[in-house]
Amino acid sequence: MTKIVHVQTVLTDDDLEALKQKSGHKTTKDAVATAVEHYLECPYTETGDMWAERLKKTIDDRRK
Repeated sequence: MTKIVHVQTVLTDDDLEALKQKSGHKTTKDAVATAVEHYLECPYTETGDMWAERLKKTIDDRRK
């Protein structure tokens, strides 16, 4: 059985508005849930240098 918990965080208004815009959601709850879901599924979160890994993948994809 999955246990659901309530969590809180502190963000600036600008960061929250940017997150809402980028996620396409109008509510804080939905925008944060989308961000967390993306973070958990993103293959780059396991690497030490996400940007280096993304750049390497982009270069490899363009060489194909």
